[in-house]
Parts: sequence; C-alpha cells; structure tokens
Amino acid sequence: MSDYLLTQASFTDIINFYKCKRIIFPEGFMPYKTPALTVDIIIEIDDRIVLIERKNPPYGWALPGGFVDYGEPLEAAAKREAKEETSLDVELISQLHTYSDPARDPRGHTVSTVFMAAADGEPIARDDAKNLGLFSRHQLPDTIVFDHKTILNDYFQYRDGQPLLKIFSDRT
Repeated sequence: MSDYLLTQASFTDIINFYKCKRIIFPEGFMPYKTPALTVDIIIEIDDRIVLIERKNPPYGWALPGGFVDYGEPLEAAAKREAKEETSLDVELISQLHTYSDPARDPRGHTVSTVFMAAADGEPIARDDAKNLGLFSRHQLPDTIVFDHKTILNDYFQYRDGQPLLKIFSDRT
C-alpha cells in the first residue's frame, strides 16, 4: 500500500484513502468530522409505544431507528428502519424534533430526526432488535438508552397539548 495525497474530498479520494496505509493532507488543509445522521421513530399502536431491546451496545430499550444511508431521504430511512427492526410498515405522521446533543449517543456524535408514526399489525423484533415491546406512557422500561427517555418525555408533552416551540424553547 502507498501513501495518498488528499487534495479535495471526492468519492474517488475516499475510495483511494481506504486502499492506502497513510493519508497525507496538503499544508493548510484541515480535515473535519461531521456528526452521523440518524432517524428515530415513535410508532404508536393502540396508545402504546413500540420499543426495541437492542442486540448491540449500548444495551437497553430504544426507539426503532438507525443510520441514514448516503443518498437516502430521512423519510425513507425512517420507514426502512421501522420495517427492518419491527417488521411494520409505518405511516409517518410528522417530525417531532431533531436532537443533536453531542452526548446523546455514547458511540459518537449523532444527529437524529425523530418521526411520529402510526402502524397496524403485530410488530416482530428483527435486525438489531433482540426483543420488542409495546409500552404505555406509565409503564416504560427502566433501561432506556441514548436520549430516548428525553425524546419520549417530549413526545408525551406534545400529546398532552404542549406546543412544540414551548417544549424546546429552553434548549439551545
């Protein structure tokens, strides 16, 4: 393997980067990181929320969701992740909010757009889901990972009639 001089971030550069043992940046070139883009879906069935128990770390209960593929619209990613993890075909109702706290995911900085969705049928745990459950507001599991407890609290405030701007106005 050889070194590779990165002059601009293009698809070819990325491919060549992975074929080399070391990358050299030209003087003045500042590489930067960006957060990973994710979606989470609040699926409501008969006034209960679908949560998955994760197969992979961090372990615990979570909203169905995952990473957005390159070139994939957020809405398509939400529907795909819901289907992959719960076997449900969902109807997206609207976006709740986009969550971007760098500490929201212990694996690294992610930004997640949360969708509210409805579904019919019996959910089945698949893909990254070890188990699956339907939970009422007052019977949520103790171990909810990521910032999903906050997301659910925000969702329940919204369902109780609290305007979204009021829910998020204190966060900057």
